[in-house]
Amino acid sequence: MNPRRRKKIRFSSAFLVGIAFLAFIVIGFTICISLRACAYGRAHSVSDVQHITPHYTMSDTIRWICTPKPLEGVPEQILHKSSYITSYNKDTKLPNWVAWNLSGSHTDGPYKRMSNFYEDEDVPYPKATLDDYRGSGWSRGHMCPAGDNKWNEDAMYDTFSLTNVCPQNANLNSGLWNSIEMDCRRWARRFNDIYIVCGPIFMNREHEAIGANNVLVPEAFFKVVLCLNGKPKGIGFIVRNTDGTKKRDLYYNSIDQVERITGMDFFPALPDDIENVVEATADINDWN
Repeated sequence: MNPRRRKKIRFSSAFLVGIAFLAFIVIGFTICISLRACAYGRAHSVSDVQHITPHYTMSDTIRWICTPKPLEGVPEQILHKSSYITSYNKDTKLPNWVAWNLSGSHTDGPYKRMSNFYEDEDVPYPKATLDDYRGSGWSRGHMCPAGDNKWNEDAMYDTFSLTNVCPQNANLNSGLWNSIEMDCRRWARRFNDIYIVCGPIFMNREHEAIGANNVLVPEAFFKVVLCLNGKPKGIGFIVRNTDGTKKRDLYYNSIDQVERITGMDFFPALPDDIENVVEATADINDWN
């Protein structure tokens, strides 16, 4: 064979091997980038998602009991957090409701209260931000309280999402509202566990709004509590978003009455015979 021909063949083979190796690297790099992009998209794309479920630990039974009936004519994005479920409203930039189960063993724990509220990545813009609350004159009032979540670090962290927060009178937040939260923890210890749903109430046609994102300020708040241990019972509260120091700032109600005020249907998964009984009357003596 001609020496020049042999050299040419060797050169061509080496060239082809080099091209193949380079192509392998490029394809592998492209696949890696694509997989990372897909993972990022799954974690961060929420524009078309109505049910977000990060770090979900609540059992199906608890979720089934806690969740109110889907709302009609109201924006609703369901978010499942570590220890609560919330229905987020993109128009008010607030939760429609927040629901959770509180057991006696979860009324205390080793994890201290945080102080860092944060903007929720699971809801679309425009949404409530930390700047909206700064200088507004309103405190960031928890719906599912930090005090119910000292048992778990993730649960504590989730309560500081702004999708679990409403603009609340500072005196109400630290006073009457906090007192009701402490009552709920006492009842959870006494009855082993209870179910709670709470949220904002808008009574007027026009509402105060705070911040550049127009986060609405509720005129009042509701809370309904259900106990299924022993004799089933329920109770409801309506609390005005004021200082909370006057007799008319707090109303004890049956769950049926709270449903009429809010337009919501609480605990629809209960059998009718139980639901009708626990929602029709409210006697604080049954709890205390």
